[in-house]
Amino acid sequence: MKRYSQQKRLLFAVDCIIFGYDGQELKLMVIQRSFSPFKGDWSLVGGFVEEKESAEDAAKRILKQLTGLDGLYMEQLHAFSAIDRDTVERTISIAYFALIDIQKYKKQINEDFHPAWVSINKLPKLIFDHTEIVELAKKKLRYNAALHPLLFELLPAKFTMPQLQHLYQCVYNTEFDKGNFSRKILSTKLLMKLKEKDKQGSKKGAFYYKVDSKKYTASFNSFLNLVPAQNGWKE
Repeated sequence: MKRYSQQKRLLFAVDCIIFGYDGQELKLMVIQRSFSPFKGDWSLVGGFVEEKESAEDAAKRILKQLTGLDGLYMEQLHAFSAIDRDTVERTISIAYFALIDIQKYKKQINEDFHPAWVSINKLPKLIFDHTEIVELAKKKLRYNAALHPLLFELLPAKFTMPQLQHLYQCVYNTEFDKGNFSRKILSTKLLMKLKEKDKQGSKKGAFYYKVDSKKYTASFNSFLNLVPAQNGWKE
């Protein structure tokens, strides 16, 4: 195999920022690092890209190993290439963020990784530049969710409007007016109202909704304009 003989070799890795929603909080999955340096410290899920795979394929492989599932929502975030970001060797990492409904996938999570779900607002100390990676992922999640209906990926198959509003409030760390929120969401025509109600919160109850999968796929790139334009991220 031909090589560029005058060039040094670099390590190529991927890091996965896995966001989950448990019905109460937006959370991040972290794992305990199994090797030195920083063995036992908290880390993002990640690994090295193998010789015959792309960065995207490596991220999909790692997510499959962790969750046992294919087809998770995943999006490329950024390339992190600071010279000193890894204390062992020069390593360039492509970061991806993924969205998971915690309640749906909690039984599939591979315990060999020693995973833990932590509140996005109460992160432990993470190794290397992983805190920086998470902060950038939060900004992009907020930016993209203002334009596209990707937060539905965090929800169970059926959900109430208050549950959906609570999710958006967790992501943006702000309050939304109940009436305006419902009107904007329903104007997208992406939801199907069910006859069943959730009566746990009140006697009157709240109707369940589900996503119209065909419209969701067809309209994913349509602008929602649900929340004001988000600062801190530029395409």
